[in-house]
Amino acid sequence: RDWLVGDTYTLADVAASPALMYADVVAPITAETPKVSAYLDRLMARPSYARALKEAEPFFHMFPGPKKPSLARRK
Repeated sequence: RDWLVGDTYTLADVAASPALMYADVVAPITAETPKVSAYLDRLMARPSYARALKEAEPFFHMFPGPKKPSLARRK
């Protein structure tokens, strides 16, 4: 399946998106977890999510810690 609940993008995916994106900054989701990595790639490829990230980009510098979020995943 492509999304958390099945073949349809739902509120569960919307809720998971920020947590996974920020988790990927702190502890990169790698090929060791291929399904999670592919899922995050699908989330970030959605036009609505990409737009939301672009709009949030001016605030990425406020993320605590040395690594900051970006519009592209670091693999």
